[in-house]
Order: sequence, then C-alpha cells, then structure tokens
Amino acid sequence: MNKKPIIAILATLDTKAEEAGFLREQIEALGGSALLIDMGVVKEAGIAADFDRASVAQAGGTNLEELLQNPTRQTASPVMIAGATHLLLELLQKKEVHAVLGLGGTQGTSNCSAVMQALPYGLPKIMLSTMASGDTGAFVGIKDITMMFSVSDLLGLNPFTRRLLSNAAGAAYGMALSSGQAWLAKGDKPLIGMTNLGVLTEGAQRAIEQFHAAGYEVIVFHAVGSGGAAMEKMMKEGIIGAVFDYALGEISDALFDALRAGNEERLTVAGGLGLPQVLCPGGSEHIGLLVEANTLPDAYKNHQHVFHNPIILAPRLAADQWCDVAVEIGRRLQSTQGKAVMMLPLKGTSRYSIAGGPLHNPKEDALFFEALRKALPSSIEVVECDAAAEDFDFVDEAVRRLVAMLDEG
Repeated sequence: MNKKPIIAILATLDTKAEEAGFLREQIEALGGSALLIDMGVVKEAGIAADFDRASVAQAGGTNLEELLQNPTRQTASPVMIAGATHLLLELLQKKEVHAVLGLGGTQGTSNCSAVMQALPYGLPKIMLSTMASGDTGAFVGIKDITMMFSVSDLLGLNPFTRRLLSNAAGAAYGMALSSGQAWLAKGDKPLIGMTNLGVLTEGAQRAIEQFHAAGYEVIVFHAVGSGGAAMEKMMKEGIIGAVFDYALGEISDALFDALRAGNEERLTVAGGLGLPQVLCPGGSEHIGLLVEANTLPDAYKNHQHVFHNPIILAPRLAADQWCDVAVEIGRRLQSTQGKAVMMLPLKGTSRYSIAGGPLHNPKEDALFFEALRKALPSSIEVVECDAAAEDFDFVDEAVRRLVAMLDEG
C-alpha cells in the first residue's frame, strides 16, 4: 500500500467520544489516518467527527431533526445503520477506506456489526465489544468480522481500556497494511466454491488437489447452514465464479429443522447467476441433531443412526423423508441457467452410507436417486457413477466435468 492506510471508526460519539479519540490518536501514531463516523443520535458528540450524526442520518434517508422528535433506538438504529453503510460503500468505491473498526456495548455492537455485515468480504472489519465473549453469531453473521472482547465496559479511559483500544488500533492498522494483493485470485481463472462435510473430507481433499493440478483455486465451505450461505453471498459479490456443491446436507436439515439447515435461498443462487456448477447430494441421507450426550431421542429410535460426536446425532432419514429431500432439491434447482451436472454416487452419498457404514442402506439409496432424477429440471445433466461420494474415481470425474465447463468458457 503506497499511501497511509485509512481506518474508519464507527462509534456513538455522545457516549464513546473519549475512547474513539484515543483510537484515532493510536492509529495516527502508527502512521495511519482515521475517519470518525458518528452513529449516535440523542446527544451532541463529545468530539468532532469526519461524518457527524446529521450527515449519517441524512445518508440513511432521514433528517436528524425528524429523528430527534422521538429519539428511540427502534426508530434511530435502522437510519444510522443505513447511513453509515451508504457512506462507507461510497468511500470504498473511491478506495478511501482500508479497514473498519467499531466499538460498543450491546446497542453499539448490534449497530456497528450490522454495518460491517453489509461491507465486502476481504475488507478488514474489527468489532471491539463487551458482547464478544458469548455467542457472536448474530453479530458476525456470514461475514469476516473479527470480534474482540473488551473485558471491561467501554465507559471512559483507564490503563486497561487504553491497552485494549491500543491493541484494536494496531490490529486494524496491521490488517489494513496487509490487505490488497493477497486477496486477489491468481491469474484470470474463476475461483471455485466448494461445500464439504466431515463425512466427505477425504473426497474434498482429493478434489482440491485435482483442481489445483488443473490451475484452479478453491474456497471450501463447511455446509452447516452458514457455510452454504457464505458461499452463495460470495457468488453474488463476484468472488466465486464456479461451484462444486459436494455436500447438500443443508437441504435435508432445512426440511427437518436440524443443525445444518440452509436458508430458503440455498441452492438457487448459482443457477440464477448462470454459474457453471457440478452438484452431489453428499451427506443428504442423514441430518444433524444436537442432543444430550449419547442420548437417542424417541423420534429416531427406529432410524439407522450414528453419533457424529457425543452431542451430535446423525440419524438416517426414512425412505419417504429422503425422497422429500430429493423433491426439494429439484424445486430449488428449477430456475437453473447455464451448465450444470448432478453427480449420483450410487454406492453411497457419504462415508456413513457406504458398505460397512452405520447408515448403509442400498435399497433406500436407489429410491432416493430415482426420486432425484424425476425432480431435477431437464436443464441439469444427470451422471450416475458406480462409486461412493468419497471414492477418488467419483471425485475425479466430478472435477473433470467442472474443469471442462470452465475451459470451454
């Protein structure tokens, strides 16, 4: 980076002015520049901002005077989130921000992280928060947000908070320096997105090796709900240009309210964008359930099952349930455009369902494959392989087909 890195600081400057001012001092001492964006509403800022609360509210579509007529968090937060997001996206387009650093308690964390979730992947995003020691899923979502626990409340400066704020400033500055060229894909070939589950990992590793040998790079996503959603978000942002959707357990779990459930959009994005894709119903024969250690719920006592670990049960779906999954997969793929292939591993859709595995059931496999063939749109080619999903012959054929699509252009 040739010029000073610019770090945008998100804070409510009516309550966090002292802390935000100290952050700015630390960033400038390191050799960077700081932009203060005020997300507060009710009171005057305790320090001058580069974007004051009036300009943030205006960017969010509402005059500050209107907000102050009835200044509740419920009415103000959406406006200030929208305004800060709009301003940052404009700055990013002009390459005038290289990292974003937020600080806050419950409300500040919620608002700042909502802004960060709307920003592009790869841009450094750090949230110094009192909420970072618990479940941070609501704040991180599917974006690359770094949560940093403040330990103490962020109310005034003291030796401890100065140290934490200094660490946050250093982290943002260092990330801003290191971002850039390393984030760009090598060459001019599309980046491939691939889903995976633990019951497919050997096959996934083989696929990565084969893609690399063909000159393609791969991002692998753990298909546990958030993984599939993140992959599809990256498709929309233009980061991913082709897909090996190796694990479709997120569809099974979505139908049966289980642990790996994908959202309603899952499996629709690549087809809608016309991206080349090879699919496999990997891991879809079972669902994932969070249970008390080594406890089998009554509802699944008549199902083949295995404990993935002491608190995650993997029961095989009954034949009619798995056929419902096939219908749902077909429904989600109906609008598929572009080149697409569904690979059917006839000897097992995961290591659990192969011969000798705890979920082996070839008769019910056959019923599922037949249901899937019927459910898929005619635009998707179906390829049957007399192999299991992790067998190298199966994986190599799947990779070969996707590479051929990409090489043909």
